[in-house]
Amino acid sequence: MVEVLRQAGVERVYGVVGDSLNPVVDAIRRADGISWVHVRNEEAGAFAAAAEAELSGRLAVCAGSCGPGNTHLIQGLYDAQRSGLPVLALASHIPSGQIGTGFFQETHPERVFTDCSNWCEMLSAPAQLPRLLRVAIQHALGSHGVSVLAFPGDVAALPAAGPTGSSHFLTEQAVAAPPWSQVQELARLLNAARRVALFCGAGVRDAHAEVMAAAQALNAPVGHSLRGKEWIQFDNPYDVGMSGLLGYGACHEALHEADLVLLLGTDFPYDSFLPQARTVQVDHDATRLGRRTALELAVHGDVAATLRAVLPLLDARRDRAFLDGMLRKHCRALEDVVGAYTRGIEKHLPIHPEYVAAVLDEVAAEDAVFTVDTGMNNVWAARYLTPNGRRRVIGSFLHGSMANALPHAIGAQLACPGRQVIAMAGDGGIGMLLGELLTAVKHRLPVKTVVFNNGALGMIKLEMLVSGYPEYEIDNGDVDYAGIARAMGIPAKRVTEPERVREVLAEALERPGPALVDVVTDPNALSIPPRITAAQLKGFALAAGKTVLNGGVGRMVDLARSNLRNIPRP
Repeated sequence: MVEVLRQAGVERVYGVVGDSLNPVVDAIRRADGISWVHVRNEEAGAFAAAAEAELSGRLAVCAGSCGPGNTHLIQGLYDAQRSGLPVLALASHIPSGQIGTGFFQETHPERVFTDCSNWCEMLSAPAQLPRLLRVAIQHALGSHGVSVLAFPGDVAALPAAGPTGSSHFLTEQAVAAPPWSQVQELARLLNAARRVALFCGAGVRDAHAEVMAAAQALNAPVGHSLRGKEWIQFDNPYDVGMSGLLGYGACHEALHEADLVLLLGTDFPYDSFLPQARTVQVDHDATRLGRRTALELAVHGDVAATLRAVLPLLDARRDRAFLDGMLRKHCRALEDVVGAYTRGIEKHLPIHPEYVAAVLDEVAAEDAVFTVDTGMNNVWAARYLTPNGRRRVIGSFLHGSMANALPHAIGAQLACPGRQVIAMAGDGGIGMLLGELLTAVKHRLPVKTVVFNNGALGMIKLEMLVSGYPEYEIDNGDVDYAGIARAMGIPAKRVTEPERVREVLAEALERPGPALVDVVTDPNALSIPPRITAAQLKGFALAAGKTVLNGGVGRMVDLARSNLRNIPRP
């Protein structure tokens, strides 16, 4: 088993040792080139593997022992599965002779993991190896998802039935070229539309130049989802921001005022933010076409390949009225709200979280990897972290699990030992998997953890506000996470004054080894979507007395102003 993992390029396995996993752990101990990464919770191991797979593009592996060890894996595996990441989970099982008897810690892993994997099978005899493991690995790599190999611990301890041998794993896949008939119809629709808007997701990762060429040819504003931000917002004179619950700028208006919306590499789940008409979708995964909105045309193909094919067929156009109007609206939208974090920041107590995120963006490395907790930290990351084509932003953006930032950072740091890795953690998230700070210490990982400590579940507070409910049981308490981190052996500081934010963050980022900064932030600093409904407004009114800030958008204002300056003058 371990030799096959090595052949697949696996360098580490994340998990908690013990019980039915012991034969595998001992095989790793005796093998060269592979190590065991001891985490404090198997959930964290699965998150770490997901981050490693996302950054490296290679197979990453986690493991859980029988019963609870298996079920702890599920949260992180769901995250990896929904994010399309090649992760293999080794799920050991109770002794084979006890299966079906209600034995101690008995679960049914072949059933438990079905919904969070593309492939899940039980190894029941040594003769099934190495073939079955190779099938599991290729499924994870080929389907960009999770494979689970379950096996009774006693079977894992048996002698191999034959030689391991070797086999090549396919890691580079063919690029989906769209059918010519679809390219021609796409060109016809784009040429017929006077106002076109592009909306980009993570599928534009390798298509920045092609998207910019299309935007130029069509004089089209370009918006993005949260997962698309890091791939398309940099060097983009057509940028109009982001749509969705965390959105900002003029993206929403652009999509709804366009004659034709072109969805590029996005499976954007919030269908209520899409116009639900006049839409064309391009995706390499045919199963995603049309599941968020009705389509005038579905195009099956890689985004870059599709745009390269259609660009020569587009008619030249000079009318920039729609594009320039959206750029102006975008700039005004940002300027109207930026004062929320720029006025009186040196005196505002508690500290504006927007200000902390803006400063962190400025002092972080140009190739930093940010891992972001679910909740309000998603908002601050979306609005303040500036993409440049080299930085990465990782989060549980599709599964929405709490506590992902720190374990994601562990996997990211092991995958990229020479890069700066910053966990943007909420106090709710850090409290949930607090023990993983010990993992960073044990493995001497230079992960920098910035805790946005507002003492509350901020996103839940917002959800209650818009629904008209008074806040209830969202209080996390006044916890000194810097003190806890120091007790674990991590250099840490607690910041309560805004004038100290820059100094302390810069010092932590420059320090070798792990570090933690606990920033006490304003619990009333919330964010509202770019468009809210009448029902939500009623909810805000019912929950009167709370401060709801639209929030600034950091250096995005400068980008928008720069784009306005580039508008051609008559």
